[in-house]
Amino acid sequence: MYLLDTNHCSRLLQGHLSVTQKLEELGDVLVATCVIVCGELIFMVCKSERRDENLRHIEWFLRDIQVFPVDEQTADIYGRLKCAVLDRFAPRERAKRRKTKTEKLGFSENDLWIAGTAKRYGLTVVSLDSDFERMQEVDDISLERWLSPRVNRLPTEETEEDEEEIGH
Repeated sequence: MYLLDTNHCSRLLQGHLSVTQKLEELGDVLVATCVIVCGELIFMVCKSERRDENLRHIEWFLRDIQVFPVDEQTADIYGRLKCAVLDRFAPRERAKRRKTKTEKLGFSENDLWIAGTAKRYGLTVVSLDSDFERMQEVDDISLERWLSPRVNRLPTEETEEDEEEIGH
């Protein structure tokens, strides 16, 4: 059972061969995403020039994939995971530690929520983001990559080029 992160969802929407082939190989295995990823996809659409077309593609995609919510148990897992990340990677000095933001340590807040959601529902995170690998140093997060960061590299979700290519 898998939870697709935004980078894999966007590649799936683009019809990226390695992602579509992996889905075919999996057959009836649950492949889902979460509300945090939905928000990131909508944000990408809102920044794009082809908003209406891309929004239709996202809405179509979200109708056909299970979307896991954030609930109290997810929030508990998120909080504990964030604390573990700060304990492991933040400065030891108390004054500096209090002011440390997870983003400054290389961890996206959204990725912490995505990891918490995956743990809550017993799913394997499917992502290219390196912060999930670093999270594995503090918690047992199951992680896979269906894309090679070098061979299959496309522009990141932050670029205009990729935003325009959500649905081809």
